Amino acid sequence: MKRLSLLNAPLVLSGAFFLGASASAQTPDYRADAIHLLELIDTEYAYAHRFDGRNPARGAQGVDPDSVTDAASLLRFAECAVNALQDHHAILGVSSPRSYGLTPSYNDLWVEVREGAYVVTDVRAGSPAQAAGVQPGWRIASVAGQSLDEAVTGLCGGPFETDAAKGFAARVLAAGPRDQAREFVFFDAEGQTQALTLPNLYQVETPERPLINVTDRDGVRVLRFNDSLGDEGLIAAIDEALSGPRPDGLIIDLRDTPSGGDTLYARALMGRLVDETKPYQRHALPQIERDTGVARQWVEEVLPRGDSLAGVPVVVLAGRWTGSMGEGLTLGLDAVADAVTIAAPMAGLLGAIYDYDLPQTGWTVKLPTETLYHVDGTPREAYRADIVLDSADRRGPNGEDLALERALELLR
Repeated sequence: MKRLSLLNAPLVLSGAFFLGASASAQTPDYRADAIHLLELIDTEYAYAHRFDGRNPARGAQGVDPDSVTDAASLLRFAECAVNALQDHHAILGVSSPRSYGLTPSYNDLWVEVREGAYVVTDVRAGSPAQAAGVQPGWRIASVAGQSLDEAVTGLCGGPFETDAAKGFAARVLAAGPRDQAREFVFFDAEGQTQALTLPNLYQVETPERPLINVTDRDGVRVLRFNDSLGDEGLIAAIDEALSGPRPDGLIIDLRDTPSGGDTLYARALMGRLVDETKPYQRHALPQIERDTGVARQWVEEVLPRGDSLAGVPVVVLAGRWTGSMGEGLTLGLDAVADAVTIAAPMAGLLGAIYDYDLPQTGWTVKLPTETLYHVDGTPREAYRADIVLDSADRRGPNGEDLALERALELLR
């Protein structure tokens, strides 16, 4: 069964295995669900071109349907199959306490391979890693007592052979199993060893925050979205944030939107910034072209609503913890509001995900099924901001928010 997921990074069940509703009161055929998952990836995954059209889960480490006999082995199989896609937007709707956390929603370290080293290229603002002093440029030597090279080699779903694939695996490992603290050994900027224990983000209590923080800076209104792009009540919060005197400029801060959201709320914001209908993104279903030779593409539009703020200059801030709908909104504001975008590379979450239910267990698998594009045809994951920063959340020597200050300078 297939359905469009309303939230691009929905709440993932944790705790004991979710054995959900099976097709009947009988014991589910777990192996049949394993085979069905591989067939779903064959037919529905929109980004198979990254692997020359093949399904990388077939033959990957830990992906053997014959090893699946119960719920625990099916979950391990499914996690390994999803890891093989090397795609942080392909996720499961079921987990165990030992399952690795989701990136970027429950990760505070962005790790990439550079010149053979595992380098922290960004640290999430306000996170345990930042509080512990981890800085961009630090290298990770080990995680959970194992060298990162060995851990990447041993992570199921491999082999992870390219630098991009190794970076994906390193981020999975950096998020850590959900039920335990994370043990790291870093090399800092001076090459000194730093051994740190960081709490898992699933164990960190998130303080209550408004859906949008609104501040005024000399007539420029700053709207910082607090990972709220799928929250009920956001439309009212948007309208409240845009009420009152017409601002001289708007800064839309999307640097803390890792969990994605719903296009409804993106269109609600953009609809206040236009005075005529405008296209904001392109969609495609590559599977249809693959199966029939006939392409299917369509354009999603934004319609005006409420009191229009069209013509107000807009600057968008984005970064590594701008995910999915946050990325789509960044591109959409570029298209419909002629916004200036200031961003580090974003999370790069691929496409729009659909929910698929495994027929025996009822477990949900979330796969990128549509490819998404800027209206100019640029794939969303390949978009580059007008002003590219190494890290949009990086602070100056006295704690200055450099990206925000750059945005204010532009609007002044």
